[in-house]
Amino acid sequence: MMKPLAVPLLALSLFTVTFAVNLQAPLYETYAAGSGRGAMAVTIGFAAYVAGLMPTLVLLGGLSDRVGRRGPIALALGLGGVATGMLVVWPGWSSLVAARVLLGVGTALATTAGTAYMAEIMGEARAGRAALVVTSATSLGFGGGALATGISLGVQGATLLPASYVALFLAVPGLVLGVLALPRVDRPRAVSPLRLPVFARGTWVYGVAMALAWSTTGMVIAVVPLELGARGLGGWGGLVIFLAIFIGFLCQPLARRMGPGRALALGFFCVPLGFAVLLWGVWLGLLWPVLAGACLTSAASYGFTYLAALAEVSRAAPEERARAVAGLFVYAYVGFALPVMASGALAERVGLREAMAGFAMAQAAATLITALLWVRQVGVRRFSYPRWRRPLPWR
Repeated sequence: MMKPLAVPLLALSLFTVTFAVNLQAPLYETYAAGSGRGAMAVTIGFAAYVAGLMPTLVLLGGLSDRVGRRGPIALALGLGGVATGMLVVWPGWSSLVAARVLLGVGTALATTAGTAYMAEIMGEARAGRAALVVTSATSLGFGGGALATGISLGVQGATLLPASYVALFLAVPGLVLGVLALPRVDRPRAVSPLRLPVFARGTWVYGVAMALAWSTTGMVIAVVPLELGARGLGGWGGLVIFLAIFIGFLCQPLARRMGPGRALALGFFCVPLGFAVLLWGVWLGLLWPVLAGACLTSAASYGFTYLAALAEVSRAAPEERARAVAGLFVYAYVGFALPVMASGALAERVGLREAMAGFAMAQAAATLITALLWVRQVGVRRFSYPRWRRPLPWR
């Protein structure tokens, strides 16, 4: 296959893998209805994704260094199709948990192999642009799945086989064949198949920032739709999830122009502010602050913070890029899952809104402490002039 076609095909494959991840989000309550555990059942089903993803990141984050990039990406596509098929054949909470585990495994394989592969296809000199393509494709996928199912349910009515599921089933076989036909520009190495993540030196703040930002996204995806449903606004859940990711995609070109440092600083500001606005809307039962807050958190989570972190980690460890990306996502998905599960458990005792308020306070405190430690480490002078007037090393 010619290299000009390889980039869009790889991007489409990464989009499809992540499209499957939140495809079932508007149906969480339906799948969990028989469990009798309310908000906790939904958050456990949501967090099962990390139960599959985290061991894969920790143990197999560098697998593609040994077996090549194409196989793990093709396997991830297949796992997305199988997981979604399980929910059609055996709809229910247990199937949701199992499907989310498979989706986590697939995401870990695809993001680590795909990030390294995109840089290899585009060339080391364009590693920053490759990171932008990966973040754009995955951001659209994470948000597009929930929106597609929400629209499908709105058009079809209540169903356990929305058109969005059918579209995934049709796309996966062709994409698997396409990925296996991609040019083999990587050079597999004789290394152990079990390879631990690499935590690139000096990038800790990007990992912590990802954990804080994605914890907010996790709350928006798993918890906020429950409260909207309780207030008669459940039909807006798919749009809220989509905005919580898609706006970040729109912000990525600006983040790339700003440079990693300034983008990260702006992300630190947007995360607690966005969730505070969203919480205000939830508390008063107003839709527009919920949508506005979702947009602000998205700008940080999948825009400024995501792109800055992925580009900086890719730059810091060019020889171990797949393992370094795995290390970054270890941070991210710890933040993605644990606060959601804790909030679900707390909501069973005190209520959803109160649990969200507790999360907001903890998040704001952690963000402030992390930002202060970072400024103390790098110094204020780093942000005293427009970054874009200097050469951008991540382009």
